[in-house]
Amino acid sequence: MRKTIDHAAVIGAGVMGATLAAHLANAGIRTLLLDIVPPEGTKIDADPATREYRDAFARSGLEKALKAKPAAFYTADKSRLISTGNIEDDIDKLKDVDWVLEAVTERLDIKHSLFDRIAPHLKDTAILSSNTSGLPIAELASVLSDSLKKRFLVTHFFNPPRYMYLLEIVPLAASHGSTDPEVLKHLVQFGEEVLGKGIVIAKDTPNFIANRIGIYSMVSALRAMLEGGYTIEEVDTLTGPVIGRPKSATFRTVDLVGLDTLVHASKTVYDRAVGDECRESFDLPEMIHKMAEKSLLGDKTGMGFYKKVKKDGKSEILTLDYNTFDYRSRERAKFPSLELIRNIDDTAERVGAILKGKDRAAEFLWRVLSETIVYSANRLGEITDDIVQIDRAMKWGFNWELGPFELWDAMGVEKVVARLEKEGREVPAVVTDVLGTESKRFYTEDEKFTQYHFVPGGTHSELPEREATINLGVLKKQNKVVKKNASSSLIDIGDGILCLEFHSKMNAIGADIIQMINAAVKETEQNYDGLVIGNQGTLFSAGANLMLLLLEAQEGNWEDIDVMIRAFQRANMALKYSKRPVVAAPFGMTLAGGCEVCLGAGHVYASAESYIGLVEVGVGLIPAAGGCKELLLRNLEGVPLVDGVDHFPYVRATFETIGMAKVATSAEEARGLRFLRTSDAITLNPDRLIYCARAMAKGLAEQGYRPPDPTVEVPVVGESGLGAIKTFLYTMKEAKYISEYDEYLGGELATVLCGGRVVAGTKRTEQHLLDLEREVFLRLCGQRKTQERIQHMLKKGRPLRN
Repeated sequence: MRKTIDHAAVIGAGVMGATLAAHLANAGIRTLLLDIVPPEGTKIDADPATREYRDAFARSGLEKALKAKPAAFYTADKSRLISTGNIEDDIDKLKDVDWVLEAVTERLDIKHSLFDRIAPHLKDTAILSSNTSGLPIAELASVLSDSLKKRFLVTHFFNPPRYMYLLEIVPLAASHGSTDPEVLKHLVQFGEEVLGKGIVIAKDTPNFIANRIGIYSMVSALRAMLEGGYTIEEVDTLTGPVIGRPKSATFRTVDLVGLDTLVHASKTVYDRAVGDECRESFDLPEMIHKMAEKSLLGDKTGMGFYKKVKKDGKSEILTLDYNTFDYRSRERAKFPSLELIRNIDDTAERVGAILKGKDRAAEFLWRVLSETIVYSANRLGEITDDIVQIDRAMKWGFNWELGPFELWDAMGVEKVVARLEKEGREVPAVVTDVLGTESKRFYTEDEKFTQYHFVPGGTHSELPEREATINLGVLKKQNKVVKKNASSSLIDIGDGILCLEFHSKMNAIGADIIQMINAAVKETEQNYDGLVIGNQGTLFSAGANLMLLLLEAQEGNWEDIDVMIRAFQRANMALKYSKRPVVAAPFGMTLAGGCEVCLGAGHVYASAESYIGLVEVGVGLIPAAGGCKELLLRNLEGVPLVDGVDHFPYVRATFETIGMAKVATSAEEARGLRFLRTSDAITLNPDRLIYCARAMAKGLAEQGYRPPDPTVEVPVVGESGLGAIKTFLYTMKEAKYISEYDEYLGGELATVLCGGRVVAGTKRTEQHLLDLEREVFLRLCGQRKTQERIQHMLKKGRPLRN
């Protein structure tokens, strides 16, 4: 029988413990959140004998998680799955728990004392794990019974647990009692399938994998800055997106996680990794200790490497001058080599091009990247035996686009070795072994595009496929593309299912994609069982091509705009009424036209982190590819479409969602806004999204799928509803909540949603509503203030209120 975890407990309600409980609740797991009873004298406005006082720490942790930014919960009502208590009064409740996750203070004595207390109350199948970020699992387990040792592991979640994909699991080695392989397998499976995590198995070493290498890379950048006289801005420019790293780069990342965290993690390695050849690097420079003394810890103290201040009513970011410890205005980093690689999209190619340069940027990056990849290669056999585990840990835990061994390949193993030898630096043994292979690369592929990775001490081995995942890039290499154009591809993903992939800039929807939608429906109906719409970029779709629309509007090409809108409407209607099931697979930003595609598809398998919304009013427009019509129909689902039923509340709800440009902060919230139906599915693991969407499409096909009835007519609220909304808009304008142009936009939107100037109860077809959308959209495109709003959004990336 397959094991499951239905009920969990988190002990320790600090920031990490409370947000861990929140993520368990996000996954639908009933969770008990416990903390200690507040010590005597703690300032709590309650009688010490009451549960209000005794549960205060756990309750406070939950309250903070509910207020956390970014949000810890998908929706606030998920918190109902969490019950709070204290470790004295509620310890007996642990007998019903399948998994106890310890997240208390990083002190061995405190954790040991806790284990001693809770062990007698755990059932003999319960899993116990510690969320420690670096304490040795062997020492943690030393107080456990032999039976409990078999069910004990380290589960190191990254903060914040809702958003960070990596989960490092460290099993207890055989020499210290050995975690049961079945327990390990069960927790890995649960972590991937239910919690949506990318799992890396690490060895019991200081800071495990990701923090060991990530902290070293930060320290390397810090020392290179101090020794080379670089500014903080220069380092963050060079260690951010330009090399495939997050925008927070080095020092903004430190500010986010806290300088004290960097100091603690570095000290852990320095104290415990006594055999590390780079151990002295983790003895941080005096500058860092001075920052700590001055409480320049980052966001938690309001100032660190950067500081936000108010100046003339506006926010400004200042930068620390590490020589004087004063803050100054930010300075833009300028490097000739960066100008030359501006138009190179491929990260591996971009890194190679930078390193060919001779300026200070190239010198800095050569030092930091070469030190990082050499250090990573020297960790094989210590932190893990597998290069893939290291690369995944850095990509999933630190959001690097390329892991260290992928960087070796990007920089060119032979070229790096030659330069290392020229500089008199030692080459790791595993790198020498790689040079002895035919490909001279850590990763390679054969003529069938099967991927291989280098196994230390051996040769290349086939890269094992991750279960329940589909790699569109590999399928395209394997000639699975059925049709393609500049902005989209139609890919055979197996099981009789096609995938329509967008790959324009920001996956913006233009003529090529609209054309491919129609081609996809036709091809699917003729030769396949179903269609998935999805991609594996950084977002599903940011909407239609605004720049193209603005140019057409400024030129007065109204017929061209009309043709484009009609085509997009027809494409989305083709999706809705396809004879074969169509499943959209949104993730990340799914806005405007991207949202309309999902509404048209009719069936959705969404990533939990999907930010879905119809945001057209932000640029002075309304949804015109069926978004207004379809969201209205979604709100009316289940409501009798007959005389005598008041439909206005549902029209008003649709108006508020579109008129306020509401964007769901999660797929769960998208259900409440009706962008998703209750029948739509959600996965917490983004890497499984296309696989899950394929399974849904296949299942629908096997059930004898039939499209919806296209003849249904909708009774609209007409002039009475329009009058009510316009009265509301006038009141909002008079109270200075909205501008005069906002009032006008709202009235145009209301005209569509109310079905035009007709008698309430008049029945209208979908096409009638689509025609209204198109007419209003065209009218708005001709308005000067709308064109100003579009232009401002393109230039500034934020809405204009005019």
